[in-house]
Amino acid sequence: MLVQAILSSKATDEVVTVAPSTTVSDAARILAEKRIGTVVVSEDGGKTAMGILSERDIVRELAASGSGCLTEPVSAYMTKKLVTASKQDKVQDVLARMTEGRFRHMPIVEDGQLVGIVTLGDAVKAQLSELAMEKDALQGMIMGH
Repeated sequence: MLVQAILSSKATDEVVTVAPSTTVSDAARILAEKRIGTVVVSEDGGKTAMGILSERDIVRELAASGSGCLTEPVSAYMTKKLVTASKQDKVQDVLARMTEGRFRHMPIVEDGQLVGIVTLGDAVKAQLSELAMEKDALQGMIMGH
């Protein structure tokens, strides 16, 4: 299965982005309001990704430096070295890269443009769905259907 299939099955193709100057506090509010785990940091309103900020990033910085970080810009704490995928990547490859890198959100980029985001949950759900279809096909062959 390809990443494109995940993007096509999602209820929305919206990727929540914030400007690099957005405060960590405002980013945390957006995460809570939208019930999501990450925001993509973009200077141009979401066309290109320059970083990513997750709930984990915020919690780690709160633990390290206290509540003062909440008034700082997200650009100070975002992950700058993005790992991205394309629509044509295999879901199992994306899942492996997320597992190896110990992160749960991967921006999907085509021709330098941000086109979506895939979560670890999205990838696991896709893999389970594919396995269920294979199981059903094998059972059908064994039973002669």
